[in-house]
Amino acid sequence: MVKTELKSLPQYNWVRGGLSMNGSPPNINLVRSFRKALSRRIALGTSKREKIRCAEERLNHLDSKWKEYSFRRQHLKNYILYLKSKIIAIPFLDTSDVLYHRVTRELKASSQAVMFCIMDVSGSMDDQKKDMAKRFFILLYLFLTKTYQEIKIVFIRHHTTAKDVDEQEFFYSRETGGTVVSSALELTYETILKKYPTSDWNIYVAQASDGDNWNADSPHCQSLLEESIMPLVQYYAYVEIMPRHHQSLWHSYLQVKKTYPNFSMETISKLSEIFSVFYDLFRRKSA
Repeated sequence: MVKTELKSLPQYNWVRGGLSMNGSPPNINLVRSFRKALSRRIALGTSKREKIRCAEERLNHLDSKWKEYSFRRQHLKNYILYLKSKIIAIPFLDTSDVLYHRVTRELKASSQAVMFCIMDVSGSMDDQKKDMAKRFFILLYLFLTKTYQEIKIVFIRHHTTAKDVDEQEFFYSRETGGTVVSSALELTYETILKKYPTSDWNIYVAQASDGDNWNADSPHCQSLLEESIMPLVQYYAYVEIMPRHHQSLWHSYLQVKKTYPNFSMETISKLSEIFSVFYDLFRRKSA
């Protein structure tokens, strides 16, 4: 999803980490390789050059003597030629000279990620609807905890009021009541401001509801999303469970979707649709 994609933590950069004797040709360090080759040629040739210098001094000394020393002179000349051939035979670049850039993984400073899970538990959400909503969130919870090492999950249940709860209460509490969706959005916004500044966190939201809401509250939900929440989040996914017909909340959310491309909406009418809807909402998307 590019920026709207959930980010796996920790993240790494591939960086150069010194030199190695093994590697691929594109990673050859030419300067260090030729420098090493030059050092090797100097080291291997130094003793031979010293022997050549001594042999030439002796040859010059013999040149000033009688002709009977011609055999020794020829022997020294052959010896000098032999030493020079050994120097020439020193390879310009040996396989042991070649050095490669070593590439290592380096932990990259990365924003942390938090997922807000918002579930409607009002009276209009009967057991069948709640069961589908819970299955959707269980799938999302398993996906997040198994795939991402460092992600914070915030569970919010709401009817007329909203509560930040733990995992156990989110999935198993039987509390119910009327419906005021904005209470959950307000709590989400307050929690973001208090605990999850956008400078440090990538923020994602998933909401499940049957769409039943006070008609006067739905425009307030739209306003909260457009003016407060959507500018702060990377991605917002809304799932409507078994709608008989779309009500005011769905139509208000459609206006949000027109303004924010990182806002997605889907409906689930039966259990067999949960996975396909989940896949559509959270699959990778092109930019």
